[in-house]
Amino acid sequence: PPTVPPPPGPPARGSLSLHRAFLRSPLGLLRLGQLALGAAFWVTVAAHKYEGAAHFALFAAVLVWLLTLALFGLSLLGRWELVPWLGSRWLLTNLVHDLALGVGLYAAATGIMGHKAKQRSFCNLPGYSQHCLYSAYLSASICGGIAACLYLFSGLYCLLRRCQDQRDII
Repeated sequence: PPTVPPPPGPPARGSLSLHRAFLRSPLGLLRLGQLALGAAFWVTVAAHKYEGAAHFALFAAVLVWLLTLALFGLSLLGRWELVPWLGSRWLLTNLVHDLALGVGLYAAATGIMGHKAKQRSFCNLPGYSQHCLYSAYLSASICGGIAACLYLFSGLYCLLRRCQDQRDII
């Protein structure tokens, strides 16, 4: 009897190489800025004594930063197709990440840190001798606000590409 040929194996994976076009694209540059400002935000908060709602701000910043790092890494290596279900919808995945998570969580974290800076504004006076967290909270708030704007810009970039019926992030 005739034998049935074996099913085809998985596609061969090529060697890893950088997707330089992504790195030079507006989204790639925005991702680098988001990673830098996100790291500045959470390192500033984590390096100082924090309490209360700052725990949520730190959690939100680290969560978004880690997800952004994953998106950046997969996009830089051109390996987003390895992500089940999301890989085939990579532009939409980036869009939702930027607008829902990036803008939403960084705006909340910025508001929390701004409120905490306002609460500590009394220690910004000359001659105040106690340890003051005002500048740390204010720095984190500024970094978070700029990061939220970068997420808004990258979300709008992805939305524009989506409205132009483009399927790729570049």
